[in-house]
Amino acid sequence: MIRTLKKFFAFCGEENRKMFMTSVWLGVLGAVCSAMRIPAAYLVIRALLENDVTMGTLWSALGIVAGSVIASILINMKSTMLQTRGGYRACANKRIEIAEHLRYLPMGWFNENSLGEVASVTTNTMENMANVATRVVMITTKGFLTAGIIAVMMFAYDWRVGLVTFAGLLVFLCINALMQRKEQAVSQRKMNADERLVVRVLEYVQGIAEVKNFDLTKDSTTRIHEAVEECRKAAFGMEIPSVVFILLQFVANKLTGVAVCTAAVVFWFNGTLPLANCLLMLICSFILFEQLDSAGSFSTLFRSIDIGVEKANAILRVEPMDIDGRDIVPKHCDIALEHVDFSYEQKKILHGVSLTIPEKTTVAIVGPSGGGKTTLCNLMARFWDVQGGRVTLGGQDVKEYSYDSLIRNFSFVFQRTYLFSDTIANNIRFGRPEAGMEEVIAAAKKARCHDFITALPEGYDTVIGEGGATISGGERQRIAIARAIMKDAPVIILDEATANVDPENEKDLMEAIGELTHDKTVIMIAHRLKTVRNADCIFVVDGGKIVQQGSHDELIGQDGIYRRFVVERRQAAGWKV
Repeated sequence: MIRTLKKFFAFCGEENRKMFMTSVWLGVLGAVCSAMRIPAAYLVIRALLENDVTMGTLWSALGIVAGSVIASILINMKSTMLQTRGGYRACANKRIEIAEHLRYLPMGWFNENSLGEVASVTTNTMENMANVATRVVMITTKGFLTAGIIAVMMFAYDWRVGLVTFAGLLVFLCINALMQRKEQAVSQRKMNADERLVVRVLEYVQGIAEVKNFDLTKDSTTRIHEAVEECRKAAFGMEIPSVVFILLQFVANKLTGVAVCTAAVVFWFNGTLPLANCLLMLICSFILFEQLDSAGSFSTLFRSIDIGVEKANAILRVEPMDIDGRDIVPKHCDIALEHVDFSYEQKKILHGVSLTIPEKTTVAIVGPSGGGKTTLCNLMARFWDVQGGRVTLGGQDVKEYSYDSLIRNFSFVFQRTYLFSDTIANNIRFGRPEAGMEEVIAAAKKARCHDFITALPEGYDTVIGEGGATISGGERQRIAIARAIMKDAPVIILDEATANVDPENEKDLMEAIGELTHDKTVIMIAHRLKTVRNADCIFVVDGGKIVQQGSHDELIGQDGIYRRFVVERRQAAGWKV
């Protein structure tokens, strides 16, 4: 338990740890105040037995009790506020820390499992830590501290009864330690079950179109039901051992209470313990073991705290890319790949690729699916690190840049644009959060989305659904272009940005792209002939290698993939029913 408390305090951060430590010391003071009921009771008992009850005795006892109660209330109020504030702030800060850490992880780390893990940790685990962990720490520390102080006071009144009390405490703590050890395995199972449930729900919601399209509703819901059932079993599996050990703790407490009472009475009969002290020991035993019962019940949750901290730290331990470079502003934006090799795990994607993209030129990357086109662009912006060779921007290796100074030079417009559940203005402002409304509107006009935005009920303050679900695909693309215009990066990467656009939106989208790419270095991945034919240079990628490069006119005269690509597109365009 001590180890878990140390881990939890370290997890909370320096400022919040100070709050918790202050609350613990206040808890010690509160425990002393609670224990002051014992001297008050002793005064009254002794006066009754000696037939010497006076108003002074009663007022003294009442004063001690009243003072201890008032002090306990004030101390507990302050301690509770500190622990609650520290717990919520610690979890909020940890969510932010995880989000910041994710920015610098290689894109290859993000997959279905990792997304489920991140979602589970930042929602379920952190919520559990903020609500449950704070309460557990508060109640258990208070219970054990109060019990310990009362035990010390009992020892001071009679060392023999004190030894019996300490023996009972030792038995209780041994049972508690066994319980927490048993809880370790089942708590891990519960956390894993929660994580798998989040993965299944995310999978179902994100793939709902495919589920309905192929009538897989029953199969998909079955997988969710199985995950829910697994969570239920894991929850029961975690509670059953707890019930058994809590019962053992309860029995140990009661038997120790009986032993303390028996010892006190026996010592009184022997004439070695004054009657006042005997009665006081009986009262103390009830107060002490009441505190232990409460602390022992809540201590079952310490394993959940331990595992929650470990899960959050496990994400933070994932090795980020080396991002501690220099803050560099390149003198020019020439991009070069020199003998670049790259693999996804064991699968080799790029084989010794070399290419040069001069500043303020437009290049197109074409080729069969799976050939490595998107990977090339991702390596330029350092979404991944190369395994061989190097990538340069402005003549300097991208690894020499700090990641923030590197990414400032790139804007992406993807085939599948992601918009956040926020206002349209804030989605456009995402490229530059400090931008004013006039700049937002100017960017929207350049991206040809001002008209449809102003036609919405709330205009730029319209909140769109997560992922942009409440607007059309073409409108999402134009908002993404407005966001990229707002960022005003010198290098623009278009990854199939016009692939899924309907004819009604295509004209506006192409004009928006024209505004975005004016006087920029443009790298486009595309399959449409009219998109690539005017590029300054076309790179044809196949099997992780550049097999052709040149202008449209140069490549069309060569027998190869590009010529077949153009012929196939022309045939497809001329096909009629």
